[in-house]
Amino acid sequence: MNSAAPQLSFRELLRMRPVRHLWLAQIVSIFGDFLAIFAVYSVVTFKMHGNANQVGMILVAYLLPLAIISPIAGVFVDRWNVRWTMIASDVIRGVLVLALLFAKDLYTIYGVFLLLSSVSAFFVPAQSVATRTIVPVAGLMAANALMAQVVPAMQIISPSIAGLLVQTAGANSCFLFDSFSFFFSAFMVFTIAIVREKPAAGQAVTSILSSMRQGMSFIFTHATISFVVISIAAGMFAVRCFGALLSVYVRDILASNAGLYGVLSSLVGIGMIVASQFMPGLARKTSARHLVIWGLGGMGLAVLVMAALTTVISTAACMLALGFFAAFITIPSQTLIQKETPQALLGRVSSSLMSVMTISQVIAMLVAGPVAEAAGIRNLYYGSAAMLAIVVAVGAWQLRERGEIGKPPEPESSAAAGA
Repeated sequence: MNSAAPQLSFRELLRMRPVRHLWLAQIVSIFGDFLAIFAVYSVVTFKMHGNANQVGMILVAYLLPLAIISPIAGVFVDRWNVRWTMIASDVIRGVLVLALLFAKDLYTIYGVFLLLSSVSAFFVPAQSVATRTIVPVAGLMAANALMAQVVPAMQIISPSIAGLLVQTAGANSCFLFDSFSFFFSAFMVFTIAIVREKPAAGQAVTSILSSMRQGMSFIFTHATISFVVISIAAGMFAVRCFGALLSVYVRDILASNAGLYGVLSSLVGIGMIVASQFMPGLARKTSARHLVIWGLGGMGLAVLVMAALTTVISTAACMLALGFFAAFITIPSQTLIQKETPQALLGRVSSSLMSVMTISQVIAMLVAGPVAEAAGIRNLYYGSAAMLAIVVAVGAWQLRERGEIGKPPEPESSAAAGA
């Protein structure tokens, strides 16, 4: 136990100016994003009177570039200056979102979201590299937990604020704030010194396809990283199956209304925020690999109980548990990738992980509806629980084979130390 590096707390991390500025930039930027997304949904639904398919295409337009462009973007993130990549991404998105002020048809909105997502595909892996660069290894778990709290927190508080803004000042006020949030984020990043080793000369002239193969090869030949990718894909698939059909489950199984649907949706975010508070402490007692397996097992159990009991109380408890254990997957997985991946490959590996997460969500949205129609929504949830159970069994077997059952947290890996 003494060989493990002591884990930093949230308070210790926030005393570090670069971490504080990066965290503040993310808070403002993501809040602006949620305002803009809510406003777009309001415009398309109530002003343009879009149907279900047209409204659903908004999310598809945003997810597709993340799935397709991310692996290519990671190649350039590993070559470019990380700080200026993040700044340029923020500035470009700050300008692009202003196009929503003049959008008069659905295709313009879809096009803006496609472009915004394409630029975001560069920002997300660059942010992962920046976090690994400015945060000590012993603080990565706490840093990722701190960053992970922002999205669910904004999911909880932004809808009511966005609704008030749309009603009182119009949707354009949300778009203007989102634009401001990107420029604010760019300024915050500008104040941070992000220094990492430049790629070797041989790496700089490697072709894009060859560079992508290097990243993929590292993922699939590294036991820990490959398990992380599979875990993330399984976890995101299960969560998206819930998200895609939760409203139908509430209507048909619980025989309730939109009010309950809204409350249940918020419980997932609350569960993630609560779980993130425990991550630094848990990291002192057990390894990140164990936390991922616990998260998968907990999510599987939540899905199983929710499908079996079908009461409002049990569903609410399971939604809380789903969010709680989802944090056990996303936060330790991100930390493992940052620790185990050499810095020269971190952009490619992080972007590949984002691509896998996005693809698994798209597949879930495409599969969930037809499967639920053919076999029933409860059987779909039973199938999701079974899938998670299989991944847990494989992960536990891998840990046993490597002699890590009951093993204390590992010290800094050689890859991380040498990065």
